Amino acid sequence: MIAVGDLTAVKQALRAQRIETPSWAYANSGTRFKVFPQPGVPRTPEEKIADAAVVHKLTGVAPSVALHIPWDKVGDYGALTAYARDLGVEIGAINTNVFQDEDYKLGSVTNPDAGIRRKATDHLLEAIDIMDATGSRDLKLWFSDGINYPGQDDIRDRQDRLAAALRETYERLGDHQRMLLEYKLFEPAFYATDVPDWGTSYAHCIELGERATVCIDTGHHAPGTNIEFIVAFLLRAGKLGAFDFNSRFYADDDLMVGAADPFQLFRIMYEIVRGDALDPSYGIAFMLDQCHNIEAKIPAIIRSVMNVQEATAKALLVDRAALRAAQQSGDVLGANAVLMDAYNTDVRPLLAELREDGGLDPDPIAAYHRSGYQEKIVAERAGGTQAGWGA
Repeated sequence: MIAVGDLTAVKQALRAQRIETPSWAYANSGTRFKVFPQPGVPRTPEEKIADAAVVHKLTGVAPSVALHIPWDKVGDYGALTAYARDLGVEIGAINTNVFQDEDYKLGSVTNPDAGIRRKATDHLLEAIDIMDATGSRDLKLWFSDGINYPGQDDIRDRQDRLAAALRETYERLGDHQRMLLEYKLFEPAFYATDVPDWGTSYAHCIELGERATVCIDTGHHAPGTNIEFIVAFLLRAGKLGAFDFNSRFYADDDLMVGAADPFQLFRIMYEIVRGDALDPSYGIAFMLDQCHNIEAKIPAIIRSVMNVQEATAKALLVDRAALRAAQQSGDVLGANAVLMDAYNTDVRPLLAELREDGGLDPDPIAAYHRSGYQEKIVAERAGGTQAGWGA
């Protein structure tokens, strides 16, 4: 536990923090109603990785980029991995896609058609082949599977089909690899989603084994859900594997993390600090999963990284001894005041100093705008087909 006033330890913890950025957030993305293209958007997986490398260079804490298959499919993943390393980043989680093919209208691994289930499961196994080639640790699974109407399909049968596909996939994992099972309350299934909440994900992960863990997407909850309770529970159970950080105002908006409720982000990160789970050696993947539809891609991702850093810094500043004393004595207002004191601290000077200590510009967004990188990619990427959802 970091002692109050020990800013050296706080800086050390922040310096060790790692935040993974998603390849698709650098591409054109939006809502199901409209995607607004922007100049300079990547056309290839390599260009997405190049943008991710710029974010890491400016922030110092984003050394890996997640891929999405088939959006980032290439012929030689070894070469793509080497390219990333040459730019100073690594390939992170491999995300699967079993929601866009026409075959998946009634589901993928839970589809009543055995042939379609086989196709979907084969894609999950293909993703592990890619992990073998890239050296990736994490396979991230999200299923849009579900039903729209009562009686459309058998709810229990769909859980059995899901369990069978997860088991086959889990048994294909290498010793150093993990499965991250994401969940989502609703959409595109509106009556019953097959993995709708953390409890369903947790139950399947318990059945599978120790290398199956839950991924919390912070936007995938009903309004008012206490996400930090879920974090605390899964940490206690040893089943929290990753976050997909974003924000939601109404439904699953995939906005920049901390945009809707920065206090919630602070509360989440406090539970991480409280559980001694911040250090990368603990194993939690802190990933972004965002949709930048009207804002510039790279500055938005930099801002999200900074927002996570600020929430983490505040969480590290909580006087845990004073908080514990207030809790044990039943001092309700005193305990709340300890948390609020940390949350209300302006940590921006601390983080600016941390960046300067590491040879970075204290203001990563200003540094990006001065770098000329945006003008460079707008000029160089004038032709070709921009990457985006489905590309």
